[in-house]
Amino acid sequence: MKIIRYRDAEGRIQLGNRRADGSATRVDGDLFGALRDTGEPAHVAKLLTPLAPVDILCIGLNYRRHAAEGNNPIPEFPVLFMKNCGAVQNPGDPIYLPRHLKSDAVDYECELAVVIGKPCRNVARAAALDYVLGYTCANDVSARDWQIKRGGGQWCRGKTFATFAPLGPCLVTPDEIPNPNELAIKTVLNGQVMQDWNTNDMIFDVPALIEFLSGSTLLLPGTVILTGTPHGVGGARKPPVFMKHGDEVTIEIERIGALTNPVLDEPA
Repeated sequence: MKIIRYRDAEGRIQLGNRRADGSATRVDGDLFGALRDTGEPAHVAKLLTPLAPVDILCIGLNYRRHAAEGNNPIPEFPVLFMKNCGAVQNPGDPIYLPRHLKSDAVDYECELAVVIGKPCRNVARAAALDYVLGYTCANDVSARDWQIKRGGGQWCRGKTFATFAPLGPCLVTPDEIPNPNELAIKTVLNGQVMQDWNTNDMIFDVPALIEFLSGSTLLLPGTVILTGTPHGVGGARKPPVFMKHGDEVTIEIERIGALTNPVLDEPA
């Protein structure tokens, strides 16, 4: 199932099942429980993120080619940082370039997002995918100046500005993605392909990440794991390519779809 979350014409938040032809039917039930496709048309007034995350855990330097383009050694353990839930943005809504804490070095990062569906602690690799509710597209938007020069050695400041975590357009259940580490993934900026690779280049694959992140740690249902980005980020290009007011950026992942957001200056 390709689950969407949307607001209908009456302002109610509903779940739907996106069909192959682009239409959707309304789904009854709880995202973390039993779901039933009613077969009734879903009247989508506004597409929302597939869920409201409880936590957003992010992995850095998790593609071999991406580590190489930054001249970084292959990490011994997954590199963990976090975004706050206030960074989440809907499909189609703007990514805002910070102007209060100004950044002119805002980068795109296409990422496979993994959503945890049930309480998860000390999970062995062999059982890790049993805890996955589904997969969606994410853009790990990053202000490189705040991430690298002004963040005091921590990445969170440059990673967690408002709108810096677009998610969507749908949540694809694991029966439709038996192997999350065999998916084409790309970023398209203003019609130009900037990143174009495959999740099989991950240093730590999805089961390894869940095993590591759940070690002595409780991952709650609704936890979103951003699994890293492939090479081709704007900050590594010569000259660098950063997003600017008026741009449009799309994240595409095989079997999931396309997540598109306009890019605008933060309103005063």
